[in-house]
Amino acid sequence: MEFLSRFNLSFQRPCAIIWLWMALVLLLWNSRQVVSDSNYLIGLGSYDITGPAADVNMMGYANTEQIAYGVHFRLRARTFIAAEPEGNRVVFVNLDACMASQLVTIKVIERLKARYGDLYTVNNVAISGIHSHAGPGGYLQYVVYIVTSLGFVRQSFDVLVDGIEKSIIEAHENLRPGSVFVNKGELLDAGVSRSPSAYLNNPAAERAKYKYDVDKEMTLLKFLDEEWGPVGSFNWFATHGTSMSRTNSLISGDNKGAAARFMEDWFEQNGLESSYSSRFGANGIPQRVSNLIPDLHSNHHELLELAASFQSPPGRPAGSILSVARRVRGALRQANKPGFVSAFCQSNCGDVSPNVLGAFCIDTGLPCDFNHSTCGGKNELCYGRGPGYPDEFESTRIIGERQFRKAVELFNKASEQLTGKIDYRHTYIDFSQLEVTLPKQGGGSEVIKTCPAAMGFAFAAGTTDGPGAFDFKQGDDKGNPFWKLVRNVLKTPDKEQVDCQYPKPILLDTGEMKQPYDWAPSILPIQILRIGQLAILSVPGEFTTMAGRRLRDAVKSVFTSGGHGHSDSNVHVVIAGLTNTYSQYVTTFEEYQVQRYEGASTLYGPHTLSAYIQEFKKLASAIISGQAVEGGPQPPDLLDKQISLLTPVVMDATPRGVNFGDVDSDVAKNSTFKKGDLVSVTFWSACPRNDLLTEGTFALVEILRGKDTWVPAYDDDDFCLRFKWSRPSRLSTRSQATLEWRIPESTPPGVYRMRHFGASKSILGSIRQFAGTSSAFVVV
Repeated sequence: MEFLSRFNLSFQRPCAIIWLWMALVLLLWNSRQVVSDSNYLIGLGSYDITGPAADVNMMGYANTEQIAYGVHFRLRARTFIAAEPEGNRVVFVNLDACMASQLVTIKVIERLKARYGDLYTVNNVAISGIHSHAGPGGYLQYVVYIVTSLGFVRQSFDVLVDGIEKSIIEAHENLRPGSVFVNKGELLDAGVSRSPSAYLNNPAAERAKYKYDVDKEMTLLKFLDEEWGPVGSFNWFATHGTSMSRTNSLISGDNKGAAARFMEDWFEQNGLESSYSSRFGANGIPQRVSNLIPDLHSNHHELLELAASFQSPPGRPAGSILSVARRVRGALRQANKPGFVSAFCQSNCGDVSPNVLGAFCIDTGLPCDFNHSTCGGKNELCYGRGPGYPDEFESTRIIGERQFRKAVELFNKASEQLTGKIDYRHTYIDFSQLEVTLPKQGGGSEVIKTCPAAMGFAFAAGTTDGPGAFDFKQGDDKGNPFWKLVRNVLKTPDKEQVDCQYPKPILLDTGEMKQPYDWAPSILPIQILRIGQLAILSVPGEFTTMAGRRLRDAVKSVFTSGGHGHSDSNVHVVIAGLTNTYSQYVTTFEEYQVQRYEGASTLYGPHTLSAYIQEFKKLASAIISGQAVEGGPQPPDLLDKQISLLTPVVMDATPRGVNFGDVDSDVAKNSTFKKGDLVSVTFWSACPRNDLLTEGTFALVEILRGKDTWVPAYDDDDFCLRFKWSRPSRLSTRSQATLEWRIPESTPPGVYRMRHFGASKSILGSIRQFAGTSSAFVVV
């Protein structure tokens, strides 16, 4: 027995060790599986989508007099791809544009199919707009959205399709193992309600659940490459892209485009290592040129002598503008890794204004009428004021900076990692006749239908961000006999349509207007992209605050209900507004009754929101159950039917003896400027439509390094440098470009000069690039 006990003991010890090792191996294997499941492939990309900076109507305000004549800063398409190593993947593209376009989406998907087969399709690709009202229009396919741009503008359309495709290609080629983190936080001072009277018509009990009458939460994703570390961030926050006014003529990404520019510059200069608060200039914009150029301690006299040796030369042909006008930001990037990509995406911004000081009458300075946003009965006098009032550029900077600072805070503190499956569902719905099941108050349910698209009288009143004209006003649920007569010339709505849209008085029956082709969409895409515990709801319009809350809550309830044996209480649901196509606004049923601008622009009748909630819940259920969904009816491709009335560039010319690129108005001889001063130089130029200089620049500020080496410091993608183009008359062949540089506080002392790049068109149609250079000047 003693022997046996010794034998058992001696036998058990190695067995125990063996079992221990087996358990450790099993544990490590399981851990490896968990890590593998929680890791994705991530890739980010970015590409220039700046459209024609001349002659083209801006998209957003529907103001025929708002024509592009220059560049505030450039527009970009920014993309992220998240993929399971051996499974599903999703693509999200954020555009510095007013909204997505069905036609653009169709053509991008066609190109992706030709390049990648079925890897990227309409099902797993989302294309979203930030809703800037300062980008060239003419790229949507439905008549009502391209009337003010004189129809379809092929150049606006092509640069978007090209840029989106190239940003996706870049993201695809950058796919590498990595992780995604999510963080949320409140941003209190970047948006206010512009339709509070409509919001107050929502049930009091529902309003009592929320602290604010607009959403204040920003949701941010942080992308972390396994080797390179942070490579980008995307966030969603609701505020309109209307810091730039309806009279602005410079292409701009508005506050969200500015925020993206600030954050990308911040990261490229400083990364994640030190506190962000110490790396801003006095105006809150990240310092950049000081990182490129060492501080020059030469005395003022020496700098003046050096500057005097560089007088403005004649304009000259430029063989390759892209090589000459190289991007400033390229000097900041590491050669072995892609640039940091940061996108500030749009959400349920329908009733949210960045003009946070409120709406006031421009004649009296008093607040506008609460219910109708009028001044003495006139909507044209009621304007919202941004925080930089009366300077719209300053308002854009401030609202952009506020979003940027919150994003940096969330980025630095992001700790919740997205884990789990990547999935997606997409379908097309005919919203012109969709049956929607609604609960009855006394119990049971009833089935109603949505309506063909129609726009109400209050649509023409505009908003406090951009008032309309004539005698239209918000909150009009009756209409006007005179304008009804005008409406009837185009299309008289029948009784069924009038009853369906009630109480909206129909101004334009767009859903039933088909000449020369469709005026408004009827078939719309809806989509959910899921990355672990994050669900992105791609909506093709502008949801108001409460409408967005109801949709998010409905979808979240599906994901957390435990249906099909699945339940996850930790689900983050974000709304990506203006995605894949555009169909104007979506209000709650109660807000619709008030018929302010947003209600009048809710196309498919009072039950539009209920229709969205019903169909999105189906998509969420399909994701949980693993079931496929029907693709639905296909939207039309109207490219071959498009009409364009925008006249082409015939030719460019200069006065006799003058070259393209010659300086017409130079800096004064021996000029010295201080930080905060405005430097302005005017060149003889040509129409910017001849060459968009994609990934290039129309304007450049250079600093002298040593005795004869000029280094790029700022380009037309910088907030401080503006490119303004003008001609003496609409039909003139002569034009000029004025470059305005507001010297940032972070600018180091030194010798500087300004350069202009462009392309001219001859009477025979040939395009030739040119460049011009100012005299040098000193900054102290």
